[in-house]
Amino acid sequence: MKGIVLAGGTGSRLYPLTRIVCKQLLPVYDKPMVCYPLSILMLGGIREICIISTPKDLPLLQSFLGSGEDLGLSFTYIVQEHPEGIAQAFLLAEEFIGDDEVTLILGDNIFYGDYFYNEEGFARDIAGFEAGGLIFGYYVSNPEQFGVIEFDRELRAVSIEEKPSAPKSNYAVPGLYVYDRQIVEVCKNLQPSGRGELEITDVNRTYLERGDLRVTRLGRGIAWLDTGTPSSLQEANAFIEAIEKRQGQKIGCLEEIAYTHGFVDRSRFERLVQGLPQCDYRGYLERLLRQGETGEAANRGAG
Repeated sequence: MKGIVLAGGTGSRLYPLTRIVCKQLLPVYDKPMVCYPLSILMLGGIREICIISTPKDLPLLQSFLGSGEDLGLSFTYIVQEHPEGIAQAFLLAEEFIGDDEVTLILGDNIFYGDYFYNEEGFARDIAGFEAGGLIFGYYVSNPEQFGVIEFDRELRAVSIEEKPSAPKSNYAVPGLYVYDRQIVEVCKNLQPSGRGELEITDVNRTYLERGDLRVTRLGRGIAWLDTGTPSSLQEANAFIEAIEKRQGQKIGCLEEIAYTHGFVDRSRFERLVQGLPQCDYRGYLERLLRQGETGEAANRGAG
């Protein structure tokens, strides 16, 4: 399984914050926004990751993230000259995907909860994924602003509509998608929508009509935050701050996940920590080292 972080767009809804720095490098409490979607891919055991962004923003992301080697990862960077829909990402990354399955996450989406931090949830589903598509349903109060999934009485998905005026359920599709190796061919056969984009809803509808789409409904204990507006960015900051201060554990800490999930060994993790400046973030990672056993951190849902 490979991963894609789609970090494109102009960030116009966050202007003038995005006049100098790209949206995905804006801070969400104590780390850049891009760390949170990256952490979800890592929690799923995905180590080959492609980051797609604009010609202006991609060098900034590459400067921050590097090659990924320090985290036991491999990053590939691809320019998106003109944003033409989420599904365009799969066409841009065709060579990167090759014959593998792929998980795409939007660069301004944050997920938190047991499903993602428990080995019996997202990691299990990714490890066992073989064919078709896997998307998620999240209950929202304003479904007309999202792609909406309709379920039958047996809770099987029967339709998906993009921003319907009369939603058939309150279950929206968040920005996390898993597909088999057929995804590139599916996207090649799409027709642009009225707004000139290759719609991810059309991708999901194609898999649904084939009988190859599975929908996992995320429960009430899961948080999904879209940080694309000033108010939602502020809400995400407050949420992350509250959880981290109450639990004493970080969310989206890439170094911690790399260590507790065995992407890097202890000696490599020590070198990584020693290369950081003296700060609270380094202090947190040093406390992980003092715990001695990586399993202790993993068992408490590190990440």
